[in-house]
Amino acid sequence: MPFHFLSRPPQSPHPRLVALVITLALAPSLGHAGEIKLRGLVQADTRSFMNDAAKNDGFLWRRLEPSIEGNWGTWLGFRVNPQFAGDRVTLNEAYIDLKFDPRATVRIGKSKPPFGLERLQSSTSTAQVELGLPSELAPGRDIGVQLQGSVLGGALDYGIGAFNGTVDGRDAVAGNPDGEFEYAGRLFWQPRKHARGEWGNLGLGVAATVGNTHGNGSNFLPRYRTPGQAQFFGYGSNVAADGQRLRKTVQGYWYRGPLGLLGEWVSSAQTLRVISGADAGSRATLDNHAWQIAAGWVLTGEDAGYRGVVAPASPFAIGQPGWGALEATVRYGQLQMDAAAFPYFANGATSAQAAHGWGVALNWYLTGNLKLMANYTMTKFDGGAAAGGRRPQERVLFTRAQLTF
Repeated sequence: MPFHFLSRPPQSPHPRLVALVITLALAPSLGHAGEIKLRGLVQADTRSFMNDAAKNDGFLWRRLEPSIEGNWGTWLGFRVNPQFAGDRVTLNEAYIDLKFDPRATVRIGKSKPPFGLERLQSSTSTAQVELGLPSELAPGRDIGVQLQGSVLGGALDYGIGAFNGTVDGRDAVAGNPDGEFEYAGRLFWQPRKHARGEWGNLGLGVAATVGNTHGNGSNFLPRYRTPGQAQFFGYGSNVAADGQRLRKTVQGYWYRGPLGLLGEWVSSAQTLRVISGADAGSRATLDNHAWQIAAGWVLTGEDAGYRGVVAPASPFAIGQPGWGALEATVRYGQLQMDAAAFPYFANGATSAQAAHGWGVALNWYLTGNLKLMANYTMTKFDGGAAAGGRRPQERVLFTRAQLTF
């Protein structure tokens, strides 16, 4: 069986990713070439807490992600994406795509479920260093199977799937901890996708997940975090998930020239039960919800988009006139706990009743592969301290250097 290795330029429509493409012409009976793309993402961050001596300032590798992706002929695709940042190696994504038609692709493996607008965005393209508060209620990557595609000439994207299920704001664990499944569905409509004109690029969507979950601990119940990654809410250790988890979201964006707007509302309802202590047997369905609105303006005039500034008009080069692209962004959002969580299911002296946060950022796209970010966020809380007091505000200055290849 002969192998022929031919190098050629990357075929990805995303110009910020420089891929090494190897074409393998294998057995003649296959009739098609395979294509493998080697990509990488590096994000080096700093975090400086303005008013909290209990939290340590420092440097960190936020993401170190090599990935291998490609296709075998026209109908089979794949992606493997490990994560080397942190204290241990994890697997972000690993899936295969059965590309029967642009209107119908079956994805099998670990990937992002069809739900959160900001969570579905590439981590290279987010307007600020960390995700907003609504993403704390949305599921992270999960293991399962989904059918996705575009219909109506590409104006309507859909996705439906069945997954092991995962808690709000986190990726799924390696197995299925309770043997239950979660089902997800999403519709996203871009009415002017192919004829934007004066209307720009408008996208509107709805999505939901539903499933039962039963168990106690971090694999079953969420812990909500601030942009500085500090936990501000968690259920009691004597509380267990005991029934249906239902999430809903309404989402949308609008981009026109250098202006971009993105908004999202998310609700997450979970049936809970107190399993020990004086209130053992108490049961309720609690509905937490969050929303945010974000806006951005590309100061150098390039088009804004859901994928960020794809490529600066004049990339930065030493000794050359180009300085890249500059983007300013701002956002405001809040996350509100169900009032019935207190005092039976959560401790008001350690868990906040709500979080309200805003942030501003300046993003410098030096080239299509190099991006520098400076981001300031402030988060206020309702409750979360002893004697009914307020948890202290969190104020954080982030910086990030991001390289993609």
